[in-house]
Amino acid sequence: MTSPGDPAADTQALDAVFTETVRRTGATIGALYVLSPDERMLCLDLLCGAPAELATPWATVPLSAPAPVADAVRDDRLVWVGGEGQLAQSYPRTAMVLPYPLALVAAPVTASRRLGALLLMWPATRPSRMSRREQGHIEASCRSLARLLEEAVEQGRPSPCGRGIRVLPTGAGHRRLGPAMAAADFAERLPGGSCALDLEGRFTFLSAGACTLLGRTAGQLLGTLPWQSLLWLDDPTYEDRYRAAVLSREPVAFTACRPPDRWMDFHLYPDASGISVRIVPIGGRPPPWPATRSPGPAAAPARAGQLYQLTHLAAGLTEVVGVRDVVNLVADQIMPAFRAQGLVLSTVDGGRLRITGHRGYDAATIAQLDSLPLDTGFTPAGQAIASGIPAFFAAPEDMLRIYPEAPRISGKQAWAFLPLITSGRPVGICILSYDEPHVFPAEERAVMTSLAGLIAQALDRARLYDTKLELAHGLQQALLPRTLPTVTGLRVAARYLPGTRGMDIGGDFYDVIRLGDSAAAAVIGDVQGHNVAAAALMGQVRTGVHAHATLGTAPGEVLSRTNRLLTDLGTDLFTSCLYAHLDLAARRLTLASAGHPPPLVRLADGTTRPVDVPPGPLLGIDPDAEFPVTRTPLAPGLTLVFYTDGLIETPGVDLDDAIAELAGHLADADDRDPDRLLDTLLTRSGTAGRRTDDVALLLLRHVPDG
Repeated sequence: MTSPGDPAADTQALDAVFTETVRRTGATIGALYVLSPDERMLCLDLLCGAPAELATPWATVPLSAPAPVADAVRDDRLVWVGGEGQLAQSYPRTAMVLPYPLALVAAPVTASRRLGALLLMWPATRPSRMSRREQGHIEASCRSLARLLEEAVEQGRPSPCGRGIRVLPTGAGHRRLGPAMAAADFAERLPGGSCALDLEGRFTFLSAGACTLLGRTAGQLLGTLPWQSLLWLDDPTYEDRYRAAVLSREPVAFTACRPPDRWMDFHLYPDASGISVRIVPIGGRPPPWPATRSPGPAAAPARAGQLYQLTHLAAGLTEVVGVRDVVNLVADQIMPAFRAQGLVLSTVDGGRLRITGHRGYDAATIAQLDSLPLDTGFTPAGQAIASGIPAFFAAPEDMLRIYPEAPRISGKQAWAFLPLITSGRPVGICILSYDEPHVFPAEERAVMTSLAGLIAQALDRARLYDTKLELAHGLQQALLPRTLPTVTGLRVAARYLPGTRGMDIGGDFYDVIRLGDSAAAAVIGDVQGHNVAAAALMGQVRTGVHAHATLGTAPGEVLSRTNRLLTDLGTDLFTSCLYAHLDLAARRLTLASAGHPPPLVRLADGTTRPVDVPPGPLLGIDPDAEFPVTRTPLAPGLTLVFYTDGLIETPGVDLDDAIAELAGHLADADDRDPDRLLDTLLTRSGTAGRRTDDVALLLLRHVPDG
């Protein structure tokens, strides 16, 4: 017996809501992901309509990943994918490992905070659009799931992340004994052979004809996987057809040859309870669709599931950027894929192994393992790198014979040492370890070895990227002002956010220049491009503006002289720039623009509008260009906001509309704290997350008593 508030009762309630959602929506597969406590990872908790093995590549999904469930949680929106083509276009990495006709929806499970996501899948035969009624059912179910998950959190129950996937029955396909016997008699009367598989792929029924065609008795086959009990079906192509049937819920077929020359057609008909299979002998005629390799004494191939897993992880490795990204991907996806509990990823540096990332080890152990020489006899790592040959130890006694200290240090019970070699050069080593003895079958070793090559290439690229990024960031930070000057009568705040794609650098800049006791200049600009050249030119522009401003040059002339400097340099990059002179004593503001978006002004009474500043041409185009000047009063309490186009530009949105929307955000925001005001503008404009461009923001407030 359970009572409300009991963990068992709450688990049953969650399971009931989940399975009822799958049933009511007509989905063939359902999955519930729960957000990890650190909000970095989505963990697959509940699964319905498919075996856990098929879901292994998606057991954990980083919240930052380009995947439907991650987008649903991160953006707090329902993500609908109506078919195979849309999946390939919107989520190419997911489509690589789901090459089947299907439709899916990912919906956020959110209450007072983000909790997870609900994933539902249908065959592609369903309508390509979701009705409002369906959407309403899904959203209502997500609210119910969110309430149950939030109650579990409030009662201090541990997060389900890490406890493994719980597979729930669909409740379909149960029959009484009478109809079951009638069905068996019906199957026996059909020509050829008939059999049934459950969603795990195991035989649950075989007719006498099927046993004859397959060459085994029912006792030998029931409860087994076809590709394990029938060696001539041990081919990833055949297993892939089973996967296609389970995931798409569409009939599939293939042709196979039972040695020596018995060709048969296999027709698979899936539903929510399992798969019905018709086996039809076709004699000696050629197969009607491409046959796979003929059976023979070749080495056992990798399972199709492992091949898809390898493809999934390979796609992920192509998307990582820095070394930290590689470490996180290996820890978050590769460790669960091979059911490992420990990870050490080391790089070769100066003849030593420097640990760049680890999981499942305490700090004391890592301190002993870090910076070991390559010729160490302490662990097999150095020998594996020197030879380029992976080393596998299934139990502590295997390791103790050669490296007696290693097991005592880590306490682990099994290890896979995977050298990371690229272009014949050692990059480092990836060590997967287990808390219990673990046998490494030949096919698992093959997949691990292949994966090590992909990790090596990704890690090598990531190290080069990090080196370039460190250089570029160092250059950019040196060119941007470290601090802004204190000017009596002004409160100043600024922000710079690099783009989140590419090298995360750009040419946006800002500066505030003190001009005596009662005047100041402010400048903001945007150099074309997002690379080292743009950052270097940005420094030249900022230096030029600063030099002319400190000489007391008028705003229009400051831009003219800087423009001539850029045209003399002969650069191919153009620059937008907005320059302002603030005469605090006379309370006058003078502005000049070189093709830059207009600043926003907010008066003390809350009135907010763009300032009408006629722009001149971009800097670096015409050496004789002129830049008109605009003058406006500098009223007490007035707030000026300068920004670059990365804050407002959105594909398909008119620039004037975007500026008006930003002015609305400024009018509605609490302006008591300038720094908090800038953070509000960044959040409301949607640039606090992913950005294709860098963003600079500069705020100045006239405070006569300040």
